[in-house]
Amino acid sequence: MQKIQRPIIYFLIFATMFVLGGIQNTKGLILEKVQTDINLDLSQVGIMVSVFQVGFLLASLVAGIFADRKGIKAVMTLGTILMIIGLIGTGSAYTVAFFLGFYLIVGVGIGSMTVSVATLIPTYFKERSGVVFNLANALFGVGMIVTPLVLNAIFSHNISWRAFYIGVAVVIAIILAALMMFKPEQRAATEGQDKVSLMSVARLFKDRQILYVILFILFYVAAEAGFLNFFPIFYTSLDIAGMDAAQKASTAAYIIASFAFLFTIGRFVGGFIIYKLGERRTLIGFSVFALLALILGRLLVVNASYLMMLFGLALSVLFPTAQGIASKLTKQAGSLQGVIYVASGLGGAVVGLLIGEISDAFGIQHGFNLIFVFTSIITVLAMLIRTPKQEETKTAA
Repeated sequence: MQKIQRPIIYFLIFATMFVLGGIQNTKGLILEKVQTDINLDLSQVGIMVSVFQVGFLLASLVAGIFADRKGIKAVMTLGTILMIIGLIGTGSAYTVAFFLGFYLIVGVGIGSMTVSVATLIPTYFKERSGVVFNLANALFGVGMIVTPLVLNAIFSHNISWRAFYIGVAVVIAIILAALMMFKPEQRAATEGQDKVSLMSVARLFKDRQILYVILFILFYVAAEAGFLNFFPIFYTSLDIAGMDAAQKASTAAYIIASFAFLFTIGRFVGGFIIYKLGERRTLIGFSVFALLALILGRLLVVNASYLMMLFGLALSVLFPTAQGIASKLTKQAGSLQGVIYVASGLGGAVVGLLIGEISDAFGIQHGFNLIFVFTSIITVLAMLIRTPKQEETKTAA
């Protein structure tokens, strides 16, 4: 790798992950403002969340194959351009239809950039890909922590969410400028990429354990996305003595940031936890922890709202642990990763529709309670998932 290319690649990875983490963790805070600004009902908020995830899902289905054929730079360039267009469009939209369309474009852009970074790291850092992945996830977590605080400061100065989205578009334009300086080697850009076929996907579903893992990831994402997107709306709907709407919105922002902080800490120490407990016990233990943290936080949400952030710590290790178990169940790594991205996209899309519709019909507090259902399901699935024995792993086809 040329010396001039190394800092560019580092910048592309870490800056992109920081921005993606920030956007992912401010969707709920933004939608709470959009709900008032362009007169959305809760059902429409749910549709917005689902549309975003559908965009991410579409990108997950095609971006990997596109990267194989056209190279990483082409996919990342497309993703950054789509995000710039989508963010400027949503920041300028004053009708539901326009916001919906541009929000879909933002989801496609984020999906494309996520797949690009996931491909970039093992392509250029084969021997140290684990270290770089950890650093990248750390920057994603830092983005999740910092951006809600920045957004809350913007709101406290009566600056619109529209200015925030325009500002993020400018940051992504800087990433695009750096990307134009990136000159990938054609061989490195396409080496070792697995292509997902319909037959390989169909074969994966024949294995019950793989099916359990896929369902686990689907409902895990539903629980995480449901909390991040709907907790601010849920919290501001509560009748809390001594707090007005602005104070409740501010508290919700800090809880989301605290959630992200503990989530990031959990990702840092997750490898050590798995080493000590093993993958299956980690998956079961932290699934139970997530359910108990959610129940305790909900019961004490008025008097001790910050207990809700423990849910972030509990969730932090579940996704990578489930992926680690899945990788031992098959050698069809490319096909499995494709299915996992699809499952995560579906989980995020379904939760928006379900919570939105139930909240619109029965109130946000009943809609928010669906997260208990999703977390209970992943706890049951965690107990059903079995890790293969060492000898079975060695002889697996």
